[in-house]
Amino acid sequence: MKKQWTLTQDFLKGFWEQNPIFVQVLGMCPTLAVTVSAINGIAMALATTFVLVCASLLISMIRKLIPTQVRIASFIVVIATFVTIVDLVMQARFPGLSKALGPFVPLIVVNCLVLGRQEAFASKNNPLRSVLDALGMGIGFLMALFVLGSIRELLASRTILGYQVLPDAFTPWLVMILPAGAFLTLGLLMGTANWNAMRQKRNAEQAVLDRYRKTTASSV
Repeated sequence: MKKQWTLTQDFLKGFWEQNPIFVQVLGMCPTLAVTVSAINGIAMALATTFVLVCASLLISMIRKLIPTQVRIASFIVVIATFVTIVDLVMQARFPGLSKALGPFVPLIVVNCLVLGRQEAFASKNNPLRSVLDALGMGIGFLMALFVLGSIRELLASRTILGYQVLPDAFTPWLVMILPAGAFLTLGLLMGTANWNAMRQKRNAEQAVLDRYRKTTASSV
């Protein structure tokens, strides 16, 4: 039987249960490339979230008008429209961030997270559910990029969001600004997330087993 989600679950599932980075492993290219600092991670995540929410809303509204044969091409056209808006606004209002993120803002067009949510959810659900799903996934993406960027920035330059956190005596880990630092940090975070998920699953199974044993003992 297909699992039925409430509106709250549609929104919250992207935070942890279906987190796009730690669980679904989507959007790895920008995740690894731009998170040399926390502010870069936040900017990338906000840009992606804007595109994801707007595209999900529009595609959900016109989903019955899109022929099945050209649905992917139609999704890409819609996504590209909002990516262009984001790119132009960033270039005009935040040139420093636009330069720091480089080509990864235009590449949101082919981000698996954005395109995947259109195919898997927005094209099959009403606008309200689609927006909640997109917003939840975007916030989950933001949380992951912020944590990853903060750890790398902290260990590479002793700061988070430009504010010094570690003392001057701490020797910066220059590896954290390199691709190896991104892979290492992401791997440790994903390992921690998987370990926690397995621990929660074992605890839930043990709780069910304990209740069964108590029920069996009381019936004897």
